[in-house]
This record gives sequence, structure tokens and C-alpha cells, in this order.
Amino acid sequence: MARPQLSDEAAAYVRELVLTGQLRAGEFVRVERVAEELEMSVTPVREGLLALRGEGFLELAPRRGFVVAELTEDDVRDLFWVQARLAGELAARATAHLTAEQVKELEALQTSITTALERGDLDEVERCNHAFHRTINLAARSPKLAWFLRASTRYVPNRFYHRIGGWPDASRHDHTEVLAAILAGDPDQVRRAMEEHITHAGQLLVEHADLPVAATGGD
Repeated sequence: MARPQLSDEAAAYVRELVLTGQLRAGEFVRVERVAEELEMSVTPVREGLLALRGEGFLELAPRRGFVVAELTEDDVRDLFWVQARLAGELAARATAHLTAEQVKELEALQTSITTALERGDLDEVERCNHAFHRTINLAARSPKLAWFLRASTRYVPNRFYHRIGGWPDASRHDHTEVLAAILAGDPDQVRRAMEEHITHAGQLLVEHADLPVAATGGD
């Protein structure tokens, strides 16, 4: 039996290819090719693709293999709507618990994001962005809610962070609003700022991936 982490890695890789528009609806996903790209055997890749079928990202065509299912703008917005609500609530709860030291850490991370952007170090921007959100989520002292957020962020294409136009700069701009709200000690303002940040990220992904608009029902 394949190790779960390998099948999860394969699923995450292909999921992100679909979310970023590098794989389009109707395209075939070849098990052997993915296995080669990830340098793993075909067994965990096949298990990962079967998991994506369950999530609705892929379909299984008889005798033909895995095919990318349709993904619309509304699908991506729905995914980020869930993330925005969870992240916003965690941030609001964290407001009362963040220590002075943690606030200084957030400020330092924000400074690092700005300087890393200026020198074009997007790997450092991504690292600091992750640390910024993790510090807030842990401070919320709501482990079950944080678990749901982690589950939902499987659908954020972090592997291709650099490819999403505006994402690195959004980390700098939007975090400023979140941090200002935290410094003001206003949980409602923190919630709004975080929700707007995550929603903004979803909109940037929609624009980058050039996804189709969901069909509307007719007579």
C-alpha cells in the first residue's frame, strides 16, 4: 500500500495544476507522466488521482483514464469564501490573545515581506506569508477551527505561488490592513480585513486561471 503522504502529494500537485489553469477541462491526466514529474511510482499517483475524482476535480473515463472536470469562477470563489470566513474568525479570536511579542513578530514578518519583494525573493515572501498567518491562527486558541482552515487551504495552489499575478504583492498590501486592525485591538475590523485579504487572493486566482463562468439555468 502506498504511503499516504505520497498520494497526498500527487493529489496536491495535480489539484494545483487544475486550479491555476495549467490543466484545463477535458484534458487527460496521465498517471505515468505525473509519476515521472514527481519522481514516484504510479501507485501513489493513481491513488491521488482517485482522491481528486472524489473531490470533483477529475473524472474517470472508461478505458481512457482521468480527465479534468470543469472548474468555474464560482467554484474557486466558493472555495475562497469558505477559507475567508474561517480565517476571518480565527483572526478575530486571536486579537485578544496575541502577546506583545507575537505582535512584534507579525510586524517583523511584514517588514521581511516588503524587503523580500523589493529584492525579488519570492520564496522568502511565501515563507513569511505562511508564518504571518500561522502566528495568527495559533493565537486564536481554536484548534478545531484551525483544523478546518487547514483542510480548506488544500485548495490554495501554494506550489505555484509565484505564478499567480498579484499574490506576493497582496501579501504586503493586505497584511498591512490586518496588522493595523490588530494593533487597534478591534476584532471585528480584524475579521473584515482578513476576509477581504483571502477573498482578494481568490479573485487574483480567478483572473490568473481565466476560468469559465458558471452556466446559468434556462427555460
